Amino acid sequence: MSTSKKCKTNACRIPLLPDELIKKTNEPPRMSDITWRIFRIMAEFVEGFQFLSETSREVTIFGSARFPESDHWYQEAQKLGRILGKNKFSVITGGGPGIMEAGNRGAVEGGGDSIGLNIQLPSEQRTNPYVQKGRAFHYFFTRKVIMAASAQAYVFFPGGFGTLDELLEMLVLIQTGKAQKVPIVCVSHEFWDPFFKWITEGVYKKFDAVALEDMKLYKVVDTAEEAFALIKNSKERTIF
Repeated sequence: MSTSKKCKTNACRIPLLPDELIKKTNEPPRMSDITWRIFRIMAEFVEGFQFLSETSREVTIFGSARFPESDHWYQEAQKLGRILGKNKFSVITGGGPGIMEAGNRGAVEGGGDSIGLNIQLPSEQRTNPYVQKGRAFHYFFTRKVIMAASAQAYVFFPGGFGTLDELLEMLVLIQTGKAQKVPIVCVSHEFWDPFFKWITEGVYKKFDAVALEDMKLYKVVDTAEEAFALIKNSKERTIF
C-alpha cells in the first residue's frame, strides 16, 4: 500500500527523512508536528543574510568536492584564491573539500578573507581547515540562495551535479533580470566546452530554447590568471 493511502487525514505529504517517520506506526507526522521546519528555514535565511552583511568584495568559487590536492584543477583553484586574497577580495566557497578547500586555502595564503557556507549531509561533509568564517546550513536551497546572494563574480571549476546546478541557477537569475549582471567564469575548456557546445548546437540552434544573448553571460578560461582578469574590475553589488 502506498504511503499516501496509509496516512491519516491531514497528514503531512512532504518528503521526510527516515528518522522523521513516526516510529510506532511508520506513518508521516501531521503538519502540526513539523511546522517548526518553517521557522528553521526562516532562521537559516535570516542568519545567512546577516552573515553576508559582514563581508565585502566577495567572489564565490564552485567545484567538485572530490578533487585531491594533487589534481591540476585543485591547484588552479588554490592559485586563484591566492590571487584574490592578495587583491583584497573575499573568497566564498561551499566550505567542503576539493575545489572548495583549494579556494579557501589560496585565500588564506593570499591574506584575504576565507569564507565557507557548508551543508550538513547524512555523510557529514567536513568543513575544510582553511575556512576562517563559516556558516552551516541544513537545507540545500537556503544555502544556495546565500551563496548566490551578493558575490560580485562567480567562478565554476569542474564539478558534478551540484556545480552544474549552481551554474545554471546563476545563469537563469541573470538571464531573467532577477540578479544583477556579474562575471560568470568557467575554468577548464576541456570540461566546459562540450557542455556549452551542447547548449549552442542543441538548446539554441536545434530547439531555439535560449537566445543568442544568453550565451554571452559566461566566459570559459583555462587558468587562474585568465579568470582573475575577468574578475578584477568587477564592482560590489547589493543582494541580488
